[in-house]
Amino acid sequence: MGAGHAHKLYRHGHSPVHALPPHCKLAAVFSFVLVVASTPRDAVWAFGLYAVLLGAVAAVARISAAFLLRRLLIEVPFVAFALLMPFVVPGEQVTVIGVSLSVPGLWGAWNILAKGTLGVAASVILASTTELRSLLLGLQRLRLPPLLVQIASFMIRYGDVITDEMRRMSIARRSRGFEATGVRHWGVLAKSAGALFIRSYERGERVHLAMVSRGYTGTMPVIDEVTASRAQWTYAAALPVTALAVCLLGWTL
Repeated sequence: MGAGHAHKLYRHGHSPVHALPPHCKLAAVFSFVLVVASTPRDAVWAFGLYAVLLGAVAAVARISAAFLLRRLLIEVPFVAFALLMPFVVPGEQVTVIGVSLSVPGLWGAWNILAKGTLGVAASVILASTTELRSLLLGLQRLRLPPLLVQIASFMIRYGDVITDEMRRMSIARRSRGFEATGVRHWGVLAKSAGALFIRSYERGERVHLAMVSRGYTGTMPVIDEVTASRAQWTYAAALPVTALAVCLLGWTL
């Protein structure tokens, strides 16, 4: 089973984190995110420890802080939403620098920012140390429904193909003097989107027929089976287990 070329997030390396089997890393990150989401929002110190844990993992994986911070920009829309909560959520009010803010809104904003940022950071570290093809193999190893794995595989493989098709269509429009400058050009763009959909659908039909003619029966062959030793599982479990201990302490205090 293949998944095309490496994605932009991946950083080639030979660190212990890179060497872990993909299904171990997937299980560790998923468990870590569950623990973070279960942590009470008022345990501020716990979120600080989670950030330290992720920083340690990033250091072991040799991922620079600058790279990690740049990739965290993807959560900017959620940050903008969270920053509005102190102004729109009803409840007890508190004055900060002359501005009246909602206390429940402040806690809600903190909850979203802290948990969202930690979740995104964990995902970035996972993607930076694991190739896409390996991630798909890991999902298959974790018994994710094969159909979902195949859909993800085809999406990754042909995403660049469709993007390149869009680029060629855009070049063709510009070469004929077309520039989208207002609402009156939306009709042309809508027709282009329709043409792209038809081309993609027809390409999918051709690919499916080609696969069937080569013996495809609904499942993709796995060429290299990925296994994990007990030591590797233990190493991967260090992050979520430590985070779970912090979470339990947060609930008891």
